[in-house]
Amino acid sequence: MQTTNNKFKAVKLAVAALIGGASAIVAMPAMADTNVTVSGLVDTYVGSQKYSGDSAASSIVGAGGMTTSWWGFSGTEDLGDGLQANFKLTSFFRSNNGAIGRFDGNETMFSRDAHVGLSGAFGAISVGRDLAPNFLPSILFNPFGDSFQFSPLIMHMDVPVFNASNWANTTAGDTGWSNELMYTTPDFSGLKANLHYQFGGIAGQTGKNNIGANVLYFHGPLALTAFYQRVDINNPLPGEVGNVQQATDGEGPFAPSQKAWFVGGSYDLNFAKLFATYQQTTNDGIDWKDKTLQLGTSIPFGHGAILASWAGTKRTGTDISAPLGESSIKRNTATVGYDYNLSKRTDVYANYMYDKITDENSGGSVGVGIRHRF
Repeated sequence: MQTTNNKFKAVKLAVAALIGGASAIVAMPAMADTNVTVSGLVDTYVGSQKYSGDSAASSIVGAGGMTTSWWGFSGTEDLGDGLQANFKLTSFFRSNNGAIGRFDGNETMFSRDAHVGLSGAFGAISVGRDLAPNFLPSILFNPFGDSFQFSPLIMHMDVPVFNASNWANTTAGDTGWSNELMYTTPDFSGLKANLHYQFGGIAGQTGKNNIGANVLYFHGPLALTAFYQRVDINNPLPGEVGNVQQATDGEGPFAPSQKAWFVGGSYDLNFAKLFATYQQTTNDGIDWKDKTLQLGTSIPFGHGAILASWAGTKRTGTDISAPLGESSIKRNTATVGYDYNLSKRTDVYANYMYDKITDENSGGSVGVGIRHRF
């Protein structure tokens, strides 16, 4: 009897060991060196908005005065030997009404980021929806960053004005690209480059795609950048794939592709940081060229900074719908503001923007807002 009990106990111990071992194996992924972060930003302002061409100003509670509001998830897993797996799933939203996306028609859930990839000594590679070549050079080299409401440079490059002016933004292809393969080089003493390839996804047109690259250099007070991109397809979410440039009234002209190049720099003098950028875009198949110069400064003051920026675009060509007897359209936009830091995560700001397009009424917009990061 004692022998039988001992055997039974031995069997129980063996089974327990097997179950414990299996549980340990199942639990191994959860015990690996991984992390997932929930983060985001909320930015809302109150003000008055009038673009050049508007007959009157509109009183508004607006979203994304300095940065488009967003939330989402990001994570990394340590794969060993310096290799990491990475992912990002982040979504834009409008904090004034809770709607998804940056604007009506942009309701795709993760239109800010939706990509997975690997990083290591070789650099980083991601697949999915990620940044376009134009994004980092434009937002890092103007004092208002990625403000789609008050940054003169971003207004000219990325924001069409749906009013009497019918102004079309200069840069095709959006600030983020879907269906993208992106490679980032290692940092070479402050110099880094990004290579972008967006698959067109159009049956029978394997050559229909977007390509581009940018370089970023940071060394002490000096920073330099440049980008080039060739865009064959529009990239709104959702939206029709095809033409890349159009008037904002929904009618022509349309271009089969667009080429854009950009250079910029900044220099920090301690008492003021200076910014300058220059961009040219040409639209293949139509006579339409844009040249945009931007100058700006950020001056530390108290617990914040005084911000000022001007952008001027000259649009030339026979297809630009210029006023009768004129061969060019000019747009001048200037913004001054103050951004005050309440803490590391929260700031308040006040901006005024002047806007003028050839042969249109001038516009003036003002906004006072709060931005919180989490």
